[in-house]
Amino acid sequence: MTQGGTGYGQYCPISRAMDVLGERWTLLIVRDVLVGTTRFNDLARGNPGLSRTLLTKRLRQLERAGLVERLDGEYLPTEACLELQPVLFDLGEWSARWIFGDPRPDELDAELLVWWMHTRLDTDALPDRRNVLHLHFNDDPRRFWIVIDTDGPSVCVVDPGFEVDVTIRADVESLYKVWLGRAPIKDALRNGTVEFEGPSALTRRMPAVLRLSPIADRVASAR
Repeated sequence: MTQGGTGYGQYCPISRAMDVLGERWTLLIVRDVLVGTTRFNDLARGNPGLSRTLLTKRLRQLERAGLVERLDGEYLPTEACLELQPVLFDLGEWSARWIFGDPRPDELDAELLVWWMHTRLDTDALPDRRNVLHLHFNDDPRRFWIVIDTDGPSVCVVDPGFEVDVTIRADVESLYKVWLGRAPIKDALRNGTVEFEGPSALTRRMPAVLRLSPIADRVASAR
């Protein structure tokens, strides 16, 4: 898995791992592949600061390193990649304990948050029909919709024209904190920083529908 000529010149397993994983964006691509984002366009949308050219380059590097395999348009994690999941989650927990404070303004991307959220929905808790969630941020003029149908959840940045079942109201920072496990959803609902509007039979289900980030439990335990 070496990338000859670009290493650190140290015979050390950590140094060798950095040869493969240490370049910018690489670990975030691995993170996304490990949680089920395996198509190129989805990887690009989930990392809006990453150019498609650089994403292509990084995926090729990961293929050469034996961490992903391309099959039918998907980049699937290999056994070596799957073994990185606890390493990455441990790194995230360490960050939550020591350096992961409140978000900086440049980290509060509402569209990215909605994109992440739509990949984690537990649709089994919803009626067996089309369901539409409307994301209304108090501090961002953009509006977002998550449409859940037989093809699964999808994100719309223009009104899809369907009746809304539940509106989620929040400021961007509060919803980020809930989704990442820094603030319990019960507290956010109690203090009004996050609100669900719609029929009570649906709004009561929303905490179960909105499964949190895969690392939220680790972040919560580090609070």
